[in-house]
Amino acid sequence: MTNTTERHVPVLLQDAIEFLRVRPGGTYVDCTLGLAGHSSEIARRLGPEGRLIAFDRDPEALSLAKAKLARLANELGPKTPVFKLIGEAFSSIANHVEPASVDGILADFGVSSLQLDEARRGFSFMADGPLEMRMDTRSGSTAEQVVNEASERELADLIYEYGEERRSRRIARAIVRGRPIATTGQLARIVAQAAPAMKQDRIHPATRTFQALRIYVNRELDEIKALMEAAPKLLKPSGRLVVISFHSLEDRIAKDALREGARQGIWNVLTKKPVTAGEDEVQRNARSRSAKLRAAERL
Repeated sequence: MTNTTERHVPVLLQDAIEFLRVRPGGTYVDCTLGLAGHSSEIARRLGPEGRLIAFDRDPEALSLAKAKLARLANELGPKTPVFKLIGEAFSSIANHVEPASVDGILADFGVSSLQLDEARRGFSFMADGPLEMRMDTRSGSTAEQVVNEASERELADLIYEYGEERRSRRIARAIVRGRPIATTGQLARIVAQAAPAMKQDRIHPATRTFQALRIYVNRELDEIKALMEAAPKLLKPSGRLVVISFHSLEDRIAKDALREGARQGIWNVLTKKPVTAGEDEVQRNARSRSAKLRAAERL
């Protein structure tokens, strides 16, 4: 377990910390605790008067993060801030955070390294595993249930909407014909046969379909919308919001919410264009290639 957390490389870490403007004694929220990469760096800067509230709906990630933060507390000793870890989706943030009470909110959207790297979690087709895909394995439908129970039209619509896949109808037809489907490898083969890679494609032909199923199963876009609506009410004046997205659907929601908030006099947008990873970071961590960071200050 230790190796898993220590191996984890948080994306755009220094940029996120810089834009959050973490100050000793402040209160900060990490909406996507994951393996506590960003949270650890925030905690190091808070001091004993500081407070860190962190959310993760994945029980396995929460357990690993707790262990990592316990080791950090031993290292920091009397300089350790107060930790409050919440095993829920970050859309519940307003139930746990008082209005105008926090100095900064960070959210690193999308799927975590822990989820992607474990075949049994079913998020990736790089290794064969069950079609699970739930971040919170305690509730909701699995990807296997969606793939085998949704109608052809429902599948086509969700693959098009959440995966931005132009060949969604062809893929949905092949999925229905190929039922029952039980594993990631089986689904990836069906999709690749129905919609093989084209010359200009840089990604596996099943990538967009897997993205669509993951977003649908975990209601990811609804989560982001809920956060973007709640954040201004929870931040103190001059408090900062920092969000990191990994595909256009996530980034569009954040960009539009910040732009509308700026128009209404709620936000001062600090990133006119999204911050992206430099060449050095991409070399160290390939997953940072598609990351986009946006930040804003509460007026």
